[in-house]
Amino acid sequence: MLVKIIGSAAGGGFPQWNCNYRLSRAARSGMRGVQPRTQSSIAASAEGTGWVLFNASPDIRQQIAQTPELQPLANAPPRSTPIRAVVLTNADIDHIAGLLSLRERQPFAIYATPQVLAALEANSIFNILDPAIVPRRILASTDELAICDAGGRETGLVVDSFPVPGKIALYLEQRSDPGADFSSDTGDTIGIRVSGADARGAVFYVPGCARIDAALRTRLANAACLMFDGTVYTDDEMITARVGQKTGARMGHIAMSGEAGSIAGLADVKIARRIFVHINNTNPVLDENSAEHAAVKAAGWEVASDGMELEF
Repeated sequence: MLVKIIGSAAGGGFPQWNCNYRLSRAARSGMRGVQPRTQSSIAASAEGTGWVLFNASPDIRQQIAQTPELQPLANAPPRSTPIRAVVLTNADIDHIAGLLSLRERQPFAIYATPQVLAALEANSIFNILDPAIVPRRILASTDELAICDAGGRETGLVVDSFPVPGKIALYLEQRSDPGADFSSDTGDTIGIRVSGADARGAVFYVPGCARIDAALRTRLANAACLMFDGTVYTDDEMITARVGQKTGARMGHIAMSGEAGSIAGLADVKIARRIFVHINNTNPVLDENSAEHAAVKAAGWEVASDGMELEF
C-alpha cells in the first residue's frame, strides 16, 4: 500500500491568505526550514494506479497538480482520473470544500458517516455532484469496509472507521447560543484505519481529535503508523499569537504539548511511526529551527510536509 500526504496544514493552509503572524511571514519570505503547506488530505493506493483520497481540501486542484499519481495518464480517455473515491473524516470546510472542484461529471464515490452525509445533503451546492455519477455511501463504524469506486469495483483498500472526541463543523454551530457545548463523540469526527486487502501495513489517519481517551489508546496500540492531529502546540497559541480568541480545545483539537497533550497521552502506546498532520499556521513546529520542532522530534514524532510518501 502506498500513502502520500498531499496536504499537511490545518484549515487556511500555510501561510494562510490573511495571516501576518511571524510564521506566515517567514514562509512567504522563503525562510529556510519553514515550508509552505496546503490543507489537510492524504491519498492511498493498493497498487499505485487507482487512488482514494481521505478528505477533499479546498486546495485539491493544487494538490493534484503537484502529485503526478493523481493526474490522468497520458493514454487515458480525454476525461479521466485515477481518483476512485473520497473518504471524509468530518464535515469541516477544509475537508469537504474540495469536492466542489471535482464537479466535472467524473465518476467517483464519496464515503462518510451519516452525520457528514447529512451536512452535504443539507447544502444544495453539493448537488453539483450528481449522485447518479458520484454515489454517496455510508461509512459505518461497526465493520471493516472495502472501498469501491463509483461502479462498485473494489479499490483494494479496506477501512475501519471509528468515532473520536471532536466537535461539529463550525458552520453547524448555533451562533445564538455562544455558551453551548458543540463537542461530539458520536461520529461527527472520525479516525480511519487504512490497509490493503491483505490487511498488512495498516495506517491510522486521525487529522482531528479533541482528546485522547482509553478507547483510542487501545485502538492505536501496535499501530505501524499514526498520522495524528497536530493543529496546535499549546492550547492557547492562537490567543497568544493574537490571531484568534479560541483555544485548540474549543476548536476540537488537542494540543501537542502539556500533560493533557497528545505527546504525553500517547507516549506509552506502542506505535512504530508517529506523524503530526493538520498543522495550524500558528504552530511553532512549522519552523524546523525551533525548540518546539526539536522537542517533537525528541519525543519520537515527525512533522508532516506536503509530498511525504509512505509505503507498507
